[in-house]
Amino acid sequence: MPILEEYRLTDRVAIVAGDGTLDSNVFTPYLAEALAEAGARVFVAARSADVMDESVRRANAIGGEAHGILCDHTNEQDVEMVFTEALNRFGRVDILVNNLRTEFGKSFDQVTVDEYETVMGRNVRSVFLMCRAAGTRMMAQGRGRIVNIISGLAERGLWNSAAYCASQGAVLQLTKALALEWGRHNIRVNAIGTGWFSSEELPLEEAQKELLVRFIPLRRKGHPRDIAPALVYLTSDSCDYTTGQPIYIDGGLMAHP
Repeated sequence: MPILEEYRLTDRVAIVAGDGTLDSNVFTPYLAEALAEAGARVFVAARSADVMDESVRRANAIGGEAHGILCDHTNEQDVEMVFTEALNRFGRVDILVNNLRTEFGKSFDQVTVDEYETVMGRNVRSVFLMCRAAGTRMMAQGRGRIVNIISGLAERGLWNSAAYCASQGAVLQLTKALALEWGRHNIRVNAIGTGWFSSEELPLEEAQKELLVRFIPLRRKGHPRDIAPALVYLTSDSCDYTTGQPIYIDGGLMAHP
């Protein structure tokens, strides 16, 4: 097969799971758009209506086929409903993309048990439930692709972010473990790690400019479009020999020791 043809997702069925709102988690619409542009049929499972509507709109606007459903990804029944609806509509699920992160910053000694459980529920339990539901179907099909969107804090510590760091590390290790467990079933499980991203070109304060120059070698914030090529790679046939890997799209941030 010609190299560029390996990147096509023609007639593949992709579920894109998105947490948060358009203000708090900007990636989901761009993920849906990228998959649709590569030829996939997209089913968006979002916690909020604004994320669902914008994701479906962007995917359909470029000539794709996209549908949406509201979902609490921490609820087992909701997750099963997502896959039932997708299978009823499309007949199979080839790709799962989990953009299930809610950021949380607070001094660890001040974090309550309820807050910690909320962070781990929204960021880890949700990914567990979505991956388990997808894996069951993909094993029966004999193939599949799963991509978990994580933060670079999966491998780095940050003050006032211990709970969030722990949740991202958990998803990274889940990604690696599932790659080992499901590789025999022709299922690839990988992750895309992000750094400092924004969908808006807002002027930076001087302190932000200093941080950007100091820590990001490419000297700019990332835009959600920057992860689209990696997503298409990890969900396509070109990813046939890649599994269990995080790919960091961060302008070089993770290159720092």
